[in-house]
Amino acid sequence: MVFSRALSQVSRNRLSSCRWFFSSSPHQQLHHSNHILTSQKVLGSRVIHSWVSNALSGIGQQIHHQSTAVAEEQVDPFSLVADELSLLTNRLRSMVVAEVPKLASAAEYFFKMGVEGKRFRPTVLLLMATALNVQIPRSAPQVDDDSLSGDLRTRQQCIAEITEMIHVASLLHDDVLDDAETRRGIGSLNFVMGNKLAVLAGDFLLSRACVALASLKHTEVASLLATVVEHLVTGETMQMTTSSDERCSMDYYMQKTYYKTASLISNSCKAIALLAGHTAEVSVLAFDYGKNLGLAFQLIDDVLDFTGTSATLGKGSLSDIRHGIVTAPILYAMEEFPQLRTLVDRGFDDPVNVEIALDYLGRSRGIQKTRELARKHASIASVAIDSLPESSDEEVQRSRRALVELTHRVITRTK
Repeated sequence: MVFSRALSQVSRNRLSSCRWFFSSSPHQQLHHSNHILTSQKVLGSRVIHSWVSNALSGIGQQIHHQSTAVAEEQVDPFSLVADELSLLTNRLRSMVVAEVPKLASAAEYFFKMGVEGKRFRPTVLLLMATALNVQIPRSAPQVDDDSLSGDLRTRQQCIAEITEMIHVASLLHDDVLDDAETRRGIGSLNFVMGNKLAVLAGDFLLSRACVALASLKHTEVASLLATVVEHLVTGETMQMTTSSDERCSMDYYMQKTYYKTASLISNSCKAIALLAGHTAEVSVLAFDYGKNLGLAFQLIDDVLDFTGTSATLGKGSLSDIRHGIVTAPILYAMEEFPQLRTLVDRGFDDPVNVEIALDYLGRSRGIQKTRELARKHASIASVAIDSLPESSDEEVQRSRRALVELTHRVITRTK
């Protein structure tokens, strides 16, 4: 019992430390790290070395046995919710039916069998719903009676459907803005049917998402997901209208990345918790998981844009830099080679500039440091799951392990 409480406290302390690390400047982080290292040397040699060694010896054996047991039961996150995902996918296809044939064809373009994608976000949300299926303390704030009507799981599935419609709508709009020709291994909708129909199809999906959202009759959840749409627009505008200094700022890049990618996952995870009537603390943990998983996902996406191929990615490689979009690998490379700043300011319309930038990137630790940052965010996401209220329910535990497994898959994926 003491051991379990100690681990729980460690998880919460780690989460607080991680939050501080990513909210502080690199200079603060370095100063803090040096201070910790110095303190550890002094305390380790004079005060607690013997106690820590004995304690860790016993704890290490317990962790070894627990790790072995967990390793024996490999959890496939996608298989765990496969049946439910199939039902959800069928419902999505029926939700995007339109009266006008052309619009119907456009709206269902990425919901057709075989091109529906990995369905990563619905998988996360369905797993989160089960992971939060714990007894709620009586002191927790209760939601309105209207929002409690209907089956909770069905309502949480509705969040997954809304999230996927918002996501696909954002892809359709992004492809128009980027003049993309491929998406998910096939021709992009704007390339096949034209920009106007692609924009209208995206708008139609957002309208369908709004109708589904209204049916939940939950004001706070509606506000969260409305904010997501605002963030998507804000992030895209930030990307289109950057100044020279903003393009070369890691802080600006991370804020834009949150708006464009992580906001949807984080706020949807929080919505799952709110629908179940959880406390603000638990809702924040769900949000933190989604936020950091989303950031890690996008950071690896930025790496794959340089290291992947068009065949594995389902879209053109080097698409970001060719569109003048500066991402984490180039920003890190710029720290080692300041002369890259001249190329960034000049733009990448000239293929020669792209080749020069790639040469600098290849000689730098830009790719490696981006992967390291992705791993840090994945670790924060994992700690958030470890910090959720304890539960002995096997399904809850399995879903939580699956959510942690997703953090590993996100940072090791190749497409």
